Amino acid sequence: MRNGTLKFASLFSGCGGFDLGFIQHGFHPQGAYDSDPEAVENFKANISGDIYNVDLTNGVPNERSLYGIDALIAGPPCQGFSTAGKRLIDDERNHLLTLTGHLARRIYPKILVVENVAGALSGAHARYWNELDETMRLAGYRTKTVRCQAVDLGMAQLRKRILFFAWRTQRDIDFTTPSLPAGDLRSVLAGVKNQINHHPQRLSTQSREWQIAKRIKPGQKLSNVRGGENAVATWDIPEVFGTITENERTVLELLRRLRRQERQRDHGDADPVSLGRLEAALGGRFHRLVNGLVTKGYLREVDDGVDLVGTFNGKFRRLAWDRPSCTVDTRFGSPRYFLHPSQQRGFTVREAARIQGFDDGYIFHGNEKAHYRLIGNAVPPPLGAFAAKIAKGLLGRTS
Repeated sequence: MRNGTLKFASLFSGCGGFDLGFIQHGFHPQGAYDSDPEAVENFKANISGDIYNVDLTNGVPNERSLYGIDALIAGPPCQGFSTAGKRLIDDERNHLLTLTGHLARRIYPKILVVENVAGALSGAHARYWNELDETMRLAGYRTKTVRCQAVDLGMAQLRKRILFFAWRTQRDIDFTTPSLPAGDLRSVLAGVKNQINHHPQRLSTQSREWQIAKRIKPGQKLSNVRGGENAVATWDIPEVFGTITENERTVLELLRRLRRQERQRDHGDADPVSLGRLEAALGGRFHRLVNGLVTKGYLREVDDGVDLVGTFNGKFRRLAWDRPSCTVDTRFGSPRYFLHPSQQRGFTVREAARIQGFDDGYIFHGNEKAHYRLIGNAVPPPLGAFAAKIAKGLLGRTS
């Protein structure tokens, strides 16, 4: 550690959220590596230090120059582990988590820090995380997995993540995560007007999306598969989806309950409902009602049963000013998925970036659609800062 300077490098760096957290705590970047040209472009424009546009499955360029570095950080792709995706066990991106361990074993940093989604610890997918752990232990490292919630770090976002630490400094520290007051959207978005990357795009008042959005209140979402005051069903918006009778509403609400009770599969949270079950509940009249709802586009026939049309668990989610945001993902600019608390639109790039913990000095360049992808996939800088603070403790540095 020459002149007391802490040095780090980052793998799968994306646009640099993880790096920013380490830089904030006094670490100096020695190299960043990512295969996404747009991520590399934005990293170069905003963060000091070299970044290389490379495919890490072919190894780390100038690997020897990193040997024994203080910290190696990595944010390998999480899509294959995320519960929001298909969670294919053999998704090729899953193997990048174990690749991280093999690259780290060669670079031999004092500390390795890896970030990913909590789904990486669930079910059969945990084998990749366990292999990473075993790889580092066999290389002589001690290891620790820490679960984090972004709101506990004071962020205005509900975002569950896990951090993996492997270290060979023989130090013991307290890995307890903080429990700060959660932020809210009103505070984090205050003064965003006139900032760079803030270009609100309101829905046209003539559009179908606008008609849907105006019926969704803060804290609500468009959802046919859940009841309660926070779910607005398509049949509650007849001006868009078509009118129904009270008897037809009874069928739809009954079907919504039964599809989660009469299970046929061992995966998913609901199944189509058999015609026999409906007949038992509704009597002979159900045939006419069901056929009418199929014609109106509210139900669909599935084998020997029926199911709702539109079985998504929530679109047009309108966030609330006085609460934290839900997880910022790559679709945050689309009002079909996320709605501004008080305007008929999605979120701007600057708003998404603020919620994700980037300050206004980070300017996004290039294609706006790519900006949302980069922000949604980024490690939030405050989470990076939390990891950096732990890393300094493991290195015996407190300042």
